[in-house]
Amino acid sequence: MKKASGAAAEKKRVRRSSAPDPNSDAPPRKQAAQKDVFQVFAEKVRDNKDLVSRWAVLQETRVEYFRGKDFVNFLKNHPEVKDVLESDRNLETEEIANILLGKSLLVRCDRVVKTVRPGKKKLSTWPAHLEIFPEQVFSENDAFFAWTFVKRHPLWQTLLSFFWPVLTLAICLFPVYPHRCKLLILYSCAGILFLILSLLLIRGTIFGILYILLGKRVWFFPNILAEEATLSELFRFWPKKDEEERPTWTKRLFYTLVAMLVIMLLRHHAPDEAARARYQKKVSNIIDDVLEWSPTLALSGMMDKQQNVTNATGSADGASHASTTDPEHASRVDGDDEKTFTEKYNTEEVSDNVEDASEEDKQRD
Repeated sequence: MKKASGAAAEKKRVRRSSAPDPNSDAPPRKQAAQKDVFQVFAEKVRDNKDLVSRWAVLQETRVEYFRGKDFVNFLKNHPEVKDVLESDRNLETEEIANILLGKSLLVRCDRVVKTVRPGKKKLSTWPAHLEIFPEQVFSENDAFFAWTFVKRHPLWQTLLSFFWPVLTLAICLFPVYPHRCKLLILYSCAGILFLILSLLLIRGTIFGILYILLGKRVWFFPNILAEEATLSELFRFWPKKDEEERPTWTKRLFYTLVAMLVIMLLRHHAPDEAARARYQKKVSNIIDDVLEWSPTLALSGMMDKQQNVTNATGSADGASHASTTDPEHASRVDGDDEKTFTEKYNTEEVSDNVEDASEEDKQRD
């Protein structure tokens, strides 16, 4: 009975402790919902493409960040995003940002390089390297804010993550593909590689010509080699505005002479037709070996090779055994040795006679 009464008292204590406190401002469930509201707000703002953002390196970690003034303009142009906050939708932009900073959904950052590089007029608009700012307070003036939570991946990225191991396995199984599949993959990869190299070559040629003639830095596809660019920014065609100082004529003349020297060296050391034909034949033979390889040919070749090695070993053993048991073979070997010695002696005698004759001729002269 005492145990039953103790258990009942313990249950009452648990119920009292789990009951909401009347003196608190809000019940625990509502507080938890309030945290979820700001989390949903942050995810919704981050998924919106109208908020301009970039990728950078923060303490050896790639993060997505935006500028403070862009965040203010975004909420000014899209006030409907605040509806997710429910009762806090009337808060100011600075207050919302400070709440996000307090909940560790954002972190304020600062540029690592704070000095203007030589040849530049101002600091980079989107720095590639960031560091944590000491004061975690929202500001619009040259302030950067990075998202700290992991972004939810769309369905296609999840499917792509499962597709990568299959692609790796398919690459490893390339030698056992049919001949037509090998040709298709080979020509597709060669075409893509040729397209990339041609694009980079044409891009560099246009930049060099415009730099030397007009003194302007024009890069078509300016983000093609950028690491922090998104997929849409990677294939941007039109160049950015040149914000650097115009190069002097001496610098342009120097680069012109360097370009002419490089072209002359390449023409002088270019391989001739015979060398190009040998190289092309060598490469084509290697490609043919890869394309024509098949497991059946490999297995049959290994069996034939093993059989030839066995036959050669057997014949060598038989010959050695016969040489040890046959007396005629031994006498033949002795005769060959004597013949070799005689030929060697005659050759040395003839060479001595030639040397003596040459010395006599010198003395007569």
